[in-house]
Amino acid sequence: MIAKTRIVEHLGEEALLLPRRIRDALLANDRAKVRMSALQAAASRAFAPLGAPIDLGDEAVRADLDPDRVRALVNGADARDGDRFHAPGLDTLLADLADDVETMVAGIEAGAGPEAADFRRRWTRRRTDCTAPGDLFARAAVLSVTAARAEGDDSVHRLVMDLHKALNRLAADHAEEDVAGARCSGLGTDDRRAVTAFMNGLAATRALKFDHPGLDTTAARIGDRLVLQNDIGTTDAHVLCVTVRDDAVELTYTDVHRPRARFFVSLFDEIDGVEWSDPDERRVEGLAEGDAFHLVTARLATDERARRDAFLTAIGAALVFLIDWNKARKQLQRFVDKPGAVAVLTWGARRRHGHRAFLETGAAALVEGAIRRVAADHIGYGVRLDQAIGREQAIDFLRRVLAITSDFLLAGRADRLVRDAVDAELVRRLERSGSTLLHGVVTQAGLARSIVAALDEAFRERIAGRDGAAAHVAAIAKRIEEKADRRALDLRAAADRYGVRDDLMPLIDTMEEAIDELEEAAFFLSVLAPAGVDDPVDIRLAGLCALALRSTEAVARMADAAACVPDGHRADVDDALVALADLFALEHEADDVERATIAAALASGASAERIVAAVECARRIEIATDRFARAGHLLRGHVLGDLGRRGRDDAHP
Repeated sequence: MIAKTRIVEHLGEEALLLPRRIRDALLANDRAKVRMSALQAAASRAFAPLGAPIDLGDEAVRADLDPDRVRALVNGADARDGDRFHAPGLDTLLADLADDVETMVAGIEAGAGPEAADFRRRWTRRRTDCTAPGDLFARAAVLSVTAARAEGDDSVHRLVMDLHKALNRLAADHAEEDVAGARCSGLGTDDRRAVTAFMNGLAATRALKFDHPGLDTTAARIGDRLVLQNDIGTTDAHVLCVTVRDDAVELTYTDVHRPRARFFVSLFDEIDGVEWSDPDERRVEGLAEGDAFHLVTARLATDERARRDAFLTAIGAALVFLIDWNKARKQLQRFVDKPGAVAVLTWGARRRHGHRAFLETGAAALVEGAIRRVAADHIGYGVRLDQAIGREQAIDFLRRVLAITSDFLLAGRADRLVRDAVDAELVRRLERSGSTLLHGVVTQAGLARSIVAALDEAFRERIAGRDGAAAHVAAIAKRIEEKADRRALDLRAAADRYGVRDDLMPLIDTMEEAIDELEEAAFFLSVLAPAGVDDPVDIRLAGLCALALRSTEAVARMADAAACVPDGHRADVDDALVALADLFALEHEADDVERATIAAALASGASAERIVAAVECARRIEIATDRFARAGHLLRGHVLGDLGRRGRDDAHP
């Protein structure tokens, strides 16, 4: 935690660290006493090897020291030339003792007590006593370290004893109280309300960190302001300081990851009146992840306690979503791009699902396992999820994964149930991906309708005795047919990605063939010479166009209904089956009209060129209605297949 301490110092809130420094100094006192006992025991062992053995193992454990190292130092001590003795690790033990005393002196200095300067002077004089080059130490020098006499020369032990007494007084003068879980000192009545507001937010989401350490809060009244500090997690330079004044709340946040800092700011978009700074790079020595961090500040100017408390609560509630954020982002980026991963994490934070449960239950391995179990035939090896099912579908699926893992883990459900739920969600996504392609078939039907509508208008113009601009209609049909070809290519590529090529390719091909036939019909119209007002052939061709127009609408209606069947709406099933019945009826009626058109053309006495053009135009339109009927039959297979899957799911929940 040294780096966090330096960050707080860098932010100018040293006084906030006083409770922690007092605790650290008292712990250092416990360690110092064991180290001095070990020094005495080593000297006794070296010069009286046959004496009773001294075991400091229990004392070492209580002081959080390694008992085996202490035993090795004592038991390995031996006398050397003159008045000196050797002990393995003695130099290190004395250096650590010096660090402990330094921590105790620093604790007194943090309290700015009147005796701090005297303790510093005493320690400066005695510091050289704590050196043992080559693990060699003079027997007489042991007293300069361990002597505890009240009179005479000073010693390290005497200094430690005096420091301990002063630290106890300092701790009493700065007695901590617990306010809703925050360690506090010097608070006033209104301060407690502000601390409680912050801690209420923290408590609302704290469970989402699960077993991860962090979120410890310290609060102190420092002059005219209340300062709260939260360590967030274990990452160096990841610190939050909140200053509460009579007329404002000021926030200072530091982070080694700039994207996470921006994410943190985004969580407060809905709170009006907060002024945020851009992340500003700063440097301080001693950080585990480099010497740079990013500093963000915010200020809410208000003297309204309700607004102040609401902001404090929001800050507290947001902190859990910062823990392991970068790790979660990297895991999610195995399935979507970086903005997509951040979008997933933002969604999880706003809905209070978080991402720690996702990490706890396997993270990327959980999703990859689902792909292997239920989507191996749909998603090729090495294909990223967003490339396989589409970016929006992938992002939405990962959001659901965050929700599932959080809900299940909070409820204490077994990992197997989490895995099954994620598998089921992916299956539904794959079904919806197929539904997306069916909406593509609706687009194909719309393009076909555009050509038929242009043909119908041209024939009606001819029947009225006006030039139907047949060449213009052919040009329009050609452009639409080229657009439809591109759309079919896109749908085929998507069918490959979704692993549903065998299911949907016949349908896509059939619709493309229908559009090709209609484009051919427009061509034959362009070479069909006009025959005058109310020409029987033109009248029958117009009737055939009307049937084809209704067929395109029935296909679109059926494809749209079929796309919605997986969502379980009975009305969509009924709509799809009614549209299919219409398609079959229209196809039969088109057969009859085609024959009537051919008969009228042969009986017209027109030129061979006109008869051929009329017959081919009629035949192409009728073939298109056949293709629409076939498309309806293929769509029926999708509807019945989805009903069968739903029936199995209902039977085996």
